[in-house]
Amino acid sequence: MNKYVVILLIGTVLAMLGGYTVYGQQSGIASKSTLQPVEVIQFHLEHRCFSCNNIEKFTRSTLLAGYPAIPFKLVNVEKKENEKLAAQFEASGSSLFLYNKVTGKKKDLTKAAFLAAGDQKKFEQDFRKSMDDFLKGK
Repeated sequence: MNKYVVILLIGTVLAMLGGYTVYGQQSGIASKSTLQPVEVIQFHLEHRCFSCNNIEKFTRSTLLAGYPAIPFKLVNVEKKENEKLAAQFEASGSSLFLYNKVTGKKKDLTKAAFLAAGDQKKFEQDFRKSMDDFLKGK
């Protein structure tokens, strides 16, 4: 019985991986083969405001819908273990960045994120445009 469960599980995982690649290629979503080593980093303070929480929520949903393989990091700048990363981005409070780990290129989305923090549709449009430009090297 366990042998069949393992085979079913492996088959499901392989089907999902194969489906992901096909889905990504057909829908315009970046597939694993075209992804750059990009990540999204949101810095925050211990006590977060409504806008900061919305920025996290909107960023996560936009990534899930259009860039599922791009990781999201939520970093508390007040924690000692995050001091070096916060200093690297000159983040002392709430901020949002796109970051290419290989080239070191950064794009600060903080101002645009806060301006659209009350409007999810605008946030998602602006974020997608910034992400697409960043992935193209613009």
